[in-house]
Amino acid sequence: MSTSTTANVSAAQVKELRERSGAPMMDCKNALTESKGDVEQALVWLRKKGIATAAKKAARVTSEGSVASYIHAGGKIGVLVEVNCESDFVARTDDFKDLIKDIAMHIAAADPKFVRREDVTPEAFEKEKEIYRAQAAATGKPAPVVEKIVEGKMAKFYEEVCLLEQPFVKEPGISIHQLIASKVGKLGENISIRRFARFKVGDLGETIAISNPQQEAKAE
Repeated sequence: MSTSTTANVSAAQVKELRERSGAPMMDCKNALTESKGDVEQALVWLRKKGIATAAKKAARVTSEGSVASYIHAGGKIGVLVEVNCESDFVARTDDFKDLIKDIAMHIAAADPKFVRREDVTPEAFEKEKEIYRAQAAATGKPAPVVEKIVEGKMAKFYEEVCLLEQPFVKEPGISIHQLIASKVGKLGENISIRRFARFKVGDLGETIAISNPQQEAKAE
């Protein structure tokens, strides 16, 4: 790391990056140095670092955590979500509490049906795949092209119905998985979403999704 490059990183830039990312000071300095003082690129660097950290911690047991609720639209939509971490200490931090509140709010707005793609039932998977295959086949395109179209539509399907793959409603440039990964990088513990329930007044049914946190960790 050259002295001239480090000197280009100002205290004001470090302060701004810390406020926007919540990352430790040294990580902010390193991110800005690697990004040559570009704060936006430094944010990307920190997110990538968070995802890498999350991958290393993914096998660790998450037996603590907390439940958050969110009521939206004048009491018309309600959400309960359980998010797990490794220790009661982290579960009581403001960062963790803010995370589960954000996730509960996101569920109310985005209406996911499953926690992750591995939780999608075979019935739901085959139903969607057959619909997309029929639509693609109706275009008259060759079979290999039809299959490529189906693959693309299934990827979009997962993004629409799986909580971890949905774009975060408050920051669409990142997914819920990336949001969690950034908190893993900051808090130093594995974090997983265990289950959630979403109720809407007037709907005949409710959404209740349950995921095995250890299976989830391995999948990611």
